[in-house]
Amino acid sequence: MLNFEKNPGFTPQQVMENRGRVAIFIDGSNLFYAALQLGIEIDYTKLLCRLTEGSRLLRAFFYTGVDRTNEKQQGFLLWMRRNGYRVISKELVQLPDGSKKANLDVEIAVDMMALAGSYDTAVLVSGDGDLAYAVDAASYRGVRVEVVSLRSMTSDHLINVADRYIDLETVKEDICKEVGRPDYAYRPIPSMVAVDENGREQN
Repeated sequence: MLNFEKNPGFTPQQVMENRGRVAIFIDGSNLFYAALQLGIEIDYTKLLCRLTEGSRLLRAFFYTGVDRTNEKQQGFLLWMRRNGYRVISKELVQLPDGSKKANLDVEIAVDMMALAGSYDTAVLVSGDGDLAYAVDAASYRGVRVEVVSLRSMTSDHLINVADRYIDLETVKEDICKEVGRPDYAYRPIPSMVAVDENGREQN
């Protein structure tokens, strides 16, 4: 018979070591507004390392609305594609109040379910309660789901169906861009240019 006082179960370190293969799903808009609330700028290289935490990464998806006329945004998304992210984008739609929005909840939910047999742990970076049903459905497929978001912007229902919740407030020092660090390369590319693994143009 197990003595639960002497054998409390898995330690936090053992739990992390048993994450298996990880797939990351980032709601770009949700993360952007969370970063504004925290007063930081996200370093996406550090973010990818923090979310993977040494586990085997299957794929990291970044979902975002796009404005094709915004060269700075296009440069950022190109950088993301070249540095470990699979970018899933949708044209922004102008709302009656003049604001622009693109809802990618369906794309996130479909990708989570379609790949459920290929990964063991899903890391969902979003606080959107509309994704709770997809998280619940993925868990019934045997997937362990971790939700990472800012607590003030996170649905209680989403937290309740997740296996683990991480408040961005607690990890902001690990994922923020260092002061003085060069910004992402936004230089517009007038034509197709071959680059090496260090981002240098090849002749």
